[in-house]
Amino acid sequence: MIPEIPGDDRGLLLGDGLFETLLAVDGRLVRPEAHLDRMSAGCAALGLPPPDRAQALALMGQALAGVSAPRVAVRLTLTAGSGGRGLDRPAQLQVRMFATAAPASAPLGPASLITSTVRRSETSPAARLKTLSYLDNVLARAEATGAGVDEALMLNGRGDVACAAAANVFWVWGGRLFTPSLDCGILAGTVRARVIEAARSMGLDVAEVRANPGELARADGAFLTNALIGVREIAGLDGFDLPVSPLTGRLAAAIS
Repeated sequence: MIPEIPGDDRGLLLGDGLFETLLAVDGRLVRPEAHLDRMSAGCAALGLPPPDRAQALALMGQALAGVSAPRVAVRLTLTAGSGGRGLDRPAQLQVRMFATAAPASAPLGPASLITSTVRRSETSPAARLKTLSYLDNVLARAEATGAGVDEALMLNGRGDVACAAAANVFWVWGGRLFTPSLDCGILAGTVRARVIEAARSMGLDVAEVRANPGELARADGAFLTNALIGVREIAGLDGFDLPVSPLTGRLAAAIS
């Protein structure tokens, strides 16, 4: 059940807050602690009180109980609460937290992408946080939908590969695994971290880099990651097919 949000909520008015999207399978949240760790780190970066973990888990459990589906997307939202004038926060912050849930079907096959005209700001602290200010991502996804593809590849202000509208990006070349570094203005994805760990445990060299789009276009294979899709192969970019790397399947199996 979505609570009534007052008209002076700072998350509503200013995007002052954070959110996490988790997958639940057969009624159980998948790795909630990793998401709560990231939300806590985001709160520290924004000067917000950290979430009460017991309350967060209870809220997500209540939201999840209201949805009957084998795969469910659970969203936990934390706002800076009410108060303050204009941009200024009140002296005593009282964060507001709530959770929602909805069925989430598994992705159907590989993804096709276009390169979005919307750029990530690698110099903005918010680019590395899962804040409530997600309009650039909304616009990038709308651009992809309008082009009849699944996702949008976003570059940053330098022209480096950054991420998809709602996923991290990886590619394989010469037997090595590459992904944009965090200073490209990307979110430190929970599945991104698991893929990097799994790849290194398999003896693969993993490079977190600044790369131009040409490096992705010449790759031996590429894939997206996030909490809802896991690992999803990229089949094409801007109308050109990308090859399939066997490493994609191996990594998907390693984190499943």
